[in-house]
Amino acid sequence: MPTDGAASGGPTARRLVLGSQLRRLREASGISREDAGYEIRGSGSKISRLELGRVGFKERDVADLLTLYGVSDEGERSSFLELVRQSNQPGWWHRYSDLVPSWFQDYVGLEESASRIQTYEIQFVPGLLQTEDYARAIASQGRPEAVEEEVERRVRLRMHRQRLFTQPNAPRLWAVIDESVLHRPIGGVDVLREQIDHLLEVIKLPTISLQVLPFDLGRSGAEGAFTILRFAEQEIPDIVYLEHLSGALYLDKPEDVELYSKVSHRLAVDAHTPEATRKTLQAARKALGNAS
Repeated sequence: MPTDGAASGGPTARRLVLGSQLRRLREASGISREDAGYEIRGSGSKISRLELGRVGFKERDVADLLTLYGVSDEGERSSFLELVRQSNQPGWWHRYSDLVPSWFQDYVGLEESASRIQTYEIQFVPGLLQTEDYARAIASQGRPEAVEEEVERRVRLRMHRQRLFTQPNAPRLWAVIDESVLHRPIGGVDVLREQIDHLLEVIKLPTISLQVLPFDLGRSGAEGAFTILRFAEQEIPDIVYLEHLSGALYLDKPEDVELYSKVSHRLAVDAHTPEATRKTLQAARKALGNAS
């Protein structure tokens, strides 16, 4: 039966929880994906997508599956169908659906539902820690075709994501950035100066930890930027997010997550401590001088 905790997340989390619970019911009933797919006029691959939370649910399909799995209690069935309705509600990011690809909308939904976010960046300040001007410079960089309105909406989306940290159950963010990020004047020196000032402020928050990986350590075992999303709900596996030019990868196999978790641990050991990072930020800020 759906847990109360499942309803605390966003629609993406609810979809993942619902899929996981349906999978457990199917396996407990000894029914194959193919037979379950036939019951809802679909295929085994459709059941796989539903159980992984990759697609939306139809109430009729879930009702038919519950019957197939022997769930007859009306209270339990009602709880499942209510979770279907909640999982199909559009997230706040839906208003930007014309602007960002579906694979990134999935990420925003997962990010909103996470209890802990671990990220490593080698080129930029992580999006959740960017100032408006820094985000604006990134949104327009290398995109000469982007019109001003599109750029501004991208910036608003990024700023909206940062509201995570003003919520009562704010996730914990642990970020490691390459030291080169503090010396790359994206948007100009003034923008970088303001960005470092912002970092010096946000690291005072109890929910945010920042570490700088010094120049002489390079990648410390990491091949590129990545994010690990961890969830309070037991039904949702930890997920590694890898973004590339034309899409993204979502890794949730235990062995993949374990590999990136080990790299994260190594980064935490090799990078400056949060206190040493504060001093590194102050030094980089001092080197930039006063505002023009």
